[in-house]
Amino acid sequence: MRPFGFFHLKGIGGQIAALVLASTVALHLVITAAFLISRPDRPETPDGAPQLADAALLLGSANPDDRPRLIADLVRAFPKLDLQTPAPGTASVADDGESRHLHGIRRHLGQGYKVVQLTTEGGAHRIGVQLPDGAMITGHVATPSRPWFWGEPWLLTLMTAFLCTTVLGLWAARALAMPLSSFARAAEDFSLDGTAEPLPERGPEEIRSVARALNRMHQRIAGLMSDRTRMLAAISHDLRTPITRLRLRAEFIEDEGHRKRMLIDLDQMRSMLESVLSLLRNDRKVEAVTLVDIASTLQLIADQFGDMGHVVHYEGPASATAAARPDDLHRGVTNLVENAVRFGAEVTIRLDVSCTKLVIDVEDDGPGITDSRKQEMLEPFVRGDDARTMDDSTGFGLGLSIAHAIALAHGGELSLHDRKPHGLIVRMQLPVWQQPRLAA
Repeated sequence: MRPFGFFHLKGIGGQIAALVLASTVALHLVITAAFLISRPDRPETPDGAPQLADAALLLGSANPDDRPRLIADLVRAFPKLDLQTPAPGTASVADDGESRHLHGIRRHLGQGYKVVQLTTEGGAHRIGVQLPDGAMITGHVATPSRPWFWGEPWLLTLMTAFLCTTVLGLWAARALAMPLSSFARAAEDFSLDGTAEPLPERGPEEIRSVARALNRMHQRIAGLMSDRTRMLAAISHDLRTPITRLRLRAEFIEDEGHRKRMLIDLDQMRSMLESVLSLLRNDRKVEAVTLVDIASTLQLIADQFGDMGHVVHYEGPASATAAARPDDLHRGVTNLVENAVRFGAEVTIRLDVSCTKLVIDVEDDGPGITDSRKQEMLEPFVRGDDARTMDDSTGFGLGLSIAHAIALAHGGELSLHDRKPHGLIVRMQLPVWQQPRLAA
């Protein structure tokens, strides 16, 4: 473990620590700027107060005979001050306390001067200053207006802290949520055909490490599944030759009953190998997606089984076009109908098309499947009957699993439902225009 590794800027911890530090520094800078601009430690001085204080000092130190001339000069110099000398007893005092409007003038004048606020007339504030000899002068003083934003430093501090916290939270959420979302999408799009894009290795060091590990895991799983497929396909293919030789030798068995049973066993072995090879090919083969008339395909399947002596009906629209892999779709529905005619006397293929998806239901009137085994039946080599022996009426447990893989490859799903009063409904839901993907 590296010393101070937490503060490494390439990691999430270091970036968050750096952002917290930058936010703290920015907060202090804003608070300092607000303090220097507003200066809450400095008493608020109204506009015109310095001129009134200077005029009072000048008149207080001047000869009483010279005051009229000086007042006339001050009125010309500061017309907005509206300097006046009211007669004794005519000024109405409104406040002579330590208000913020008077404190600055009193501090500037010092001892010997009395500063009072006179009665407000017409919204104007007039301040009276009594000179040391008892004479009084009055002037108009306007309270300075400051923007509310700078008027309250605590409000600026609170807003800045809120902004810094918001930026920190948004960055942390983006740094953590976006990679997790990409991981979830990669898991959903996981495939073994090599079409899925690897996770981008960007972001903080921890996120890049996880992305690299997931990409390596994807490669290892794909390699293992590819080796498994090649091995099983080779074994299944190589077993065809001895089965063919055994079939030829079985033809020379003189006992008719033994010869017939031997040929039935060999046919079952050959059918099992074909089913296994079909399942393995479905894992790796990618058929082109084209526009398919689903209704015509289902009607064709119903006619084919009808020609073989089974009672299979099609119910649905006469034409329904969707994007699909035609051979895979034909094979998947055929497997479902084969299972249905094996356990039921009458089968119905029903098609329901909406704007976004199409639903294919294969219904039979057989014994059905219990709820506890519905999900299990979608796994390979799981048969619907409890018997372990194989005869003409039992399959190899690959029909539903192949159809399930085909539905997933189209971006859809396969589910089992009960039919009233008895029987089973196998429902294949496929998107109409959604780009399909290869299932894992």
